[in-house]
Amino acid sequence: MSSLAQEESRSISENVTWGKRKSMADGRISLPWSNFLGYKKGKDGLPVIVPEEAAIVRTIYRLYMEGKSYAAIARHLTAEGIPSPTGKPTWALATIRSILTNETHRGSKRMQKTHVTNYLTKSKKKNEGELPSYYIEASHEPIIPPDEWDAVQVEIERRKKLGRPVSCQSPFSMRIKCGDCGAFFGSKVWSSNTKYRRIIWRCNDRYNKRGKRDCKTSHVQEDDVKEKFLTAFTRLMENRDSVLEDCRNAQKLLCDTTAVDAEIETLEREVELVEGLARQAIQNNAREVIDQSEWTERNGIYLNRHAEATKRLAELDRQKVERIGRSQTLSVFIRDLVGRDQLLTEFDESLWAVVIDCVVVGLDGRLTFKFKNGMGIEV
Repeated sequence: MSSLAQEESRSISENVTWGKRKSMADGRISLPWSNFLGYKKGKDGLPVIVPEEAAIVRTIYRLYMEGKSYAAIARHLTAEGIPSPTGKPTWALATIRSILTNETHRGSKRMQKTHVTNYLTKSKKKNEGELPSYYIEASHEPIIPPDEWDAVQVEIERRKKLGRPVSCQSPFSMRIKCGDCGAFFGSKVWSSNTKYRRIIWRCNDRYNKRGKRDCKTSHVQEDDVKEKFLTAFTRLMENRDSVLEDCRNAQKLLCDTTAVDAEIETLEREVELVEGLARQAIQNNAREVIDQSEWTERNGIYLNRHAEATKRLAELDRQKVERIGRSQTLSVFIRDLVGRDQLLTEFDESLWAVVIDCVVVGLDGRLTFKFKNGMGIEV
């Protein structure tokens, strides 16, 4: 009876799995409607925007592009008394991260991101190519415009590349760099309880542990950075057509992955061949009498070939990810420049986040604005 029950469970699981995959292949969208922020299920089965929840999603994206970290956004929403998607009073960092990276909010949907590995235990794992994944572009009305969503993904990758946790509270966090020692600038408040209150930024490594000043760069005022950014951006836009052409050429030359893909394909065949030879050698050693020193030497050659090919594959995968990320960065940069007026009259935090890579403060107080297309403009 136990065996029959298990077989029945397997049969039901296979039928349900087939039905879901057929639905995915047909382009039907499925969401965890009960706790998905921003959408509800419509009459036709497609997501319909819930205005009150969509406003929360837009706030999360806006705060992130203003420089806030996952933790800072979670604290803000908790302090405002806004319940999480599951109805809890406290927001978790994972929830903020999920909302910021979920393509559903840009009007698209990727299905079968995970799959069940065991129909009895119902254990799940991330789909890493074991099963087909379905991506539907422009499947429903977006809450976040696609170009804004792409800009957020670029910013997420930028913060990851810093190689350490970033507690961002400002759009200038981890953006202003010291021209003397290379460290990032941090914010300080001067005369906080007076009418002369102002925010300044200075090198985080300005003083060593003994209190001695090591770094010779001076501090910069936040308002001064904003004003000089307007000047730098205006200079950039004076040659907008030339800048856009250079960006598109850079995408073609520096971000192309054709050669990398070809080498990856060759190495994957090499790995498959070596694994086959190694398995054959093990089987021969089990069936026949073979000189063990000779077998060990030959097996060592296979292992070395496999290790070298695997190492090179990892390096190529990293190069491919970098090139795709660079291409995406340039795409967002190009799209924002095309849609902007040449004259910028006031500081725009979202524009700053999209176009600026970093600002280098020189010893003489000059600021060099390094844009994401590789250009540097000194003010």
